[in-house]
Amino acid sequence: MRHPVLAPICAALALSVAACQKPGDTDVDRAVQDVLASDENSLNDIMMTVADPDEAIRYFRRLLDEDPDKLAARRGLAQSLIRARRPTEAVAAWAEVVRHPEAGNADRVNYADALIRVGDWGKAEAELDRVPPTFETYQRYRLEAMVADSNREWAKADSFYETAAGLTTKPAGVYNNWGYSKLTRGDYRGAERLFVDALTYDPKLFTAKNNLVLARGAQRKYDLPVIEMTQTERAQLYHTLALTAIKQGDVAIGKGLLEEAIETHPQHFEAAVQALRALEARG
Repeated sequence: MRHPVLAPICAALALSVAACQKPGDTDVDRAVQDVLASDENSLNDIMMTVADPDEAIRYFRRLLDEDPDKLAARRGLAQSLIRARRPTEAVAAWAEVVRHPEAGNADRVNYADALIRVGDWGKAEAELDRVPPTFETYQRYRLEAMVADSNREWAKADSFYETAAGLTTKPAGVYNNWGYSKLTRGDYRGAERLFVDALTYDPKLFTAKNNLVLARGAQRKYDLPVIEMTQTERAQLYHTLALTAIKQGDVAIGKGLLEEAIETHPQHFEAAVQALRALEARG
């Protein structure tokens, strides 16, 4: 997303104000700089959120070529690398950010997030430990919960997930992650409740739907839950449930669910067809 009009507008504004400026009129100088800074901040926000990630990376790298010490540009580059799904490069970029003398606690949390994306849990935990407990944000507690999960510190994980859920108006992702944590511990009923909570906040979150079916299947509940789903999603959930049943030794039920998946899907469902053929070949 390019904004070629911004520079000419800002330049014209600066020239027009300067034309009627009296010598020593520092208030006017300050006003011009405030407008220019505001425009740049707005463009930075656009680049970090809605612009094409690769274009944003090029934009922030140009800014850093002009001014290598510009913290806003370093943050923008690091965030854009995350959006572009280039976590290894993002880790290096966030490391540069946190070394900047003006970096803050939010920067360190973002650095920890990037470290988790590349699987460096130990370093991520160390970075989070450097953030004071008074810095209470949704992202901080979400990451703390994930780190506690990785350490199998279940009580801490539950506490952090609960805190994170209370710090956002969109907790579906937190409930889904928390439910998956319960699923890996074998607490299938607890996981089921949390996946339902996730879908209460975001009925379209397919990951939570699939996880809900896994939690129910682990309890040998082989009927689909009453949730919002498309026809394609229904077929995919039947497939997930079928594989869960087969894994648990309920082969006849699994076969029936695969047949349901194939019949339900609006198109050819290759994965279910292959699974059914493999099952039938085993006799």
